[in-house]
Amino acid sequence: MIASYSPCPLCGGMPAEPYHTDAQRSFFRCAVCTLIYLDPAARLSPEDESARYTLHDNAADDLRYSQFLSRLADPLARHLKPGARGLDFGCGPAPVLAKLLSDAGFPCEFYDPFFAPKSDLLEREYDFVAASEVVEHAYDPAAMFTLFARLLAHGGTLGIMTRFYGHEEPFDEWWYRRDPTHVCFYDEATMQWIATQHGWTVAFPRPHVALFLVPHPR
Repeated sequence: MIASYSPCPLCGGMPAEPYHTDAQRSFFRCAVCTLIYLDPAARLSPEDESARYTLHDNAADDLRYSQFLSRLADPLARHLKPGARGLDFGCGPAPVLAKLLSDAGFPCEFYDPFFAPKSDLLEREYDFVAASEVVEHAYDPAAMFTLFARLLAHGGTLGIMTRFYGHEEPFDEWWYRRDPTHVCFYDEATMQWIATQHGWTVAFPRPHVALFLVPHPR
């Protein structure tokens, strides 16, 4: 497959050359923010993308899934003040993360463009936003993080969980990039770039988890 050159969807930078190309898809790696992203020409149709998400088996009573989400919920909760109110963004077919945080004493609404498209929730402000396995699906990650910035109150916290690419294995053998709905791949340097652009600080309390802290105004 021959890649069509495309600016980085996160920072707008142009890549020097494709990062990886195979028979089905081509990827770029941005020299500015280090994002690895899919050639837009290879994206799924909206119908195929939606159908793929319905195959996810993320049941609320699945203990292993709850344990997986606790990798984000636990360190996020430790950063929150008692009673902080938040939003589980991209909750999927079952808002398990929202329930984990609500049960921990942090009331949490939930939103998903496919399964819970409650657009009124995107007009509010929150003490925290949690997004587990979401940002890798974003066709426009710049707009997504700008939305997160608008949703967060001063002093708020943004918790992100996605699989960081750490070059410990060749990209063509990396299992995470094989999901056809995964179109953007981040590393810690990408997350640091995002934090700098928005005036946030970022911490990495666990592998593949980033916590962005929004400062209070001076």
